[in-house]
Amino acid sequence: MDAQAIIRRLGTLKSQRQPHEQAWQECFDYSFPERGQGLNGSTTTPQDAQSKKNRILDDTAADSARILSAGLVSGTTPANSIWFGLDSGSEKDDTSEMDDEDRFLDEAARTIFANIHSANFDAAAYECCIDIVPAGWFVLYVDQAKQGGYSFEQWPIAQCYVSSSKLGGLVDTIYREVEQTVEQVVTEYGIDNVSNAVAEAYRNEKFDDKIKIVQAIYPRAMHMVGARMAKNLPFASMHVELATKQLLRESGYHEFPCVVPRWMLTPGSAYGTGPMSNALGSIRTINDIKGFELANLDMAVAGMWIAEDDGVLNPRTIKVGARKVIVANSVDSMKSLTPGSNFQVAFTAEDRLQATIRKILLADQLQPQGGPAMTATEVHVRVQLIRQLLGPIYGRLQAEYLQPLITRCFGLAYRAGILGQAPQSLLGKMFTVKYISPLARSQKMEEVQAIDQYVQGAVAVYQVHPDILDTIDFDATQAVRGEALGVPAKVRRDAKAIAEIRDARTKKAQEDQAKAMQQEMLSKAAPAIAQKVMG
Repeated sequence: MDAQAIIRRLGTLKSQRQPHEQAWQECFDYSFPERGQGLNGSTTTPQDAQSKKNRILDDTAADSARILSAGLVSGTTPANSIWFGLDSGSEKDDTSEMDDEDRFLDEAARTIFANIHSANFDAAAYECCIDIVPAGWFVLYVDQAKQGGYSFEQWPIAQCYVSSSKLGGLVDTIYREVEQTVEQVVTEYGIDNVSNAVAEAYRNEKFDDKIKIVQAIYPRAMHMVGARMAKNLPFASMHVELATKQLLRESGYHEFPCVVPRWMLTPGSAYGTGPMSNALGSIRTINDIKGFELANLDMAVAGMWIAEDDGVLNPRTIKVGARKVIVANSVDSMKSLTPGSNFQVAFTAEDRLQATIRKILLADQLQPQGGPAMTATEVHVRVQLIRQLLGPIYGRLQAEYLQPLITRCFGLAYRAGILGQAPQSLLGKMFTVKYISPLARSQKMEEVQAIDQYVQGAVAVYQVHPDILDTIDFDATQAVRGEALGVPAKVRRDAKAIAEIRDARTKKAQEDQAKAMQQEMLSKAAPAIAQKVMG
């Protein structure tokens, strides 16, 4: 694809995104105005964003969005506990081969986890989740840092135009339009690769002039398997000057470098809608009520007065205040009026609307509960409720956020050599991602509870039916429970180690039994031997 074709498609993608922008902009305006900068072609300054913030009279939407964003981060990608594992997804007859694969994948998962959270992922992930609540999507760019390790960059959605090469599939095409200074463009691409206009501006020391650059990332129709050159990789990356149509760089990626999940997919579109759009009516209404309330508050505090122009008192110039004397012919020439507003009605409406907003944005369930410490049963019930609320959304996040993220991070780490050499049995295979985050584990707790209840039921009737325990494979039970609870593979003994321990225990028991029998035989034979010796 040449530079002109890229610019033409950029125009097409802009027209496809334009119908969605007004809805996103309004959600941002009532929560985080600075994050909606650039939507609808606007160039919002910090002063403009602050002016929009000043017009937000109720902070329930923004506060609830922050709680939901924090809940998404802590429930899907917590920094304090490993939240994913890797699995080859195939059954093997050779247990030693299976153990080698499991150990490699387990160590790889822990290495990737440590490198993800030692980079800037946690900050970028929270900002991304802030975007997905109002807009319903975000863009997270994942690459290798120049100094080593991972680099995560949250791209503002106003700069990004996305598409999918497959109907209803994951986003695999993204065009990003950014504005850079002349100095930044020359530093990034080299003065020999930029257009004559940019080179001339650089030589004339017009370093701060703005230049628009388009980066297009899309799947190549044809690529080489195992390619080393960037131009032959599965995903193309083209950098073009928008004004001059100058191709600045052509490169590529092994995996799609951007993670673009959607909260709820808009039919017939590659974009999504966020939960805040469902609460937008209540957010607008409560903001209007707050405005009326503040207007009436001024009258309630300062008071309303009626005055008669009696020739002495001039209502047009009189000012009411402390330690002031008002001259009038009669005390009836000036009276206070009681405002007709009813603040109790406003407060009741506010409470109802705030509760609705917090319920839609799940803030009423995700935030820490006050009061005394909850019992284990109460904790379990609350976790189950959160799982039911976020379960469907978490399923989409797994497919569109976590899976592409881990795939990209695994590819970068493996090519960098930090994961070591994979076992021969894994070469050419595709791995699957297992999710063991708090939210994922809560979804598996029903399976663990079912196992525990099944075992407890068998133990309860053991005295009456001793053979009942023969129906339970305790090794498989512990294996399933350990996997569901996220127990590290190196903590659990593999089948070979278990067999060796049991063989050694059986052999020792047999030896002890043989010694005991020999001792018993000697003890029984001792009197006869003694009698024979004595005789």
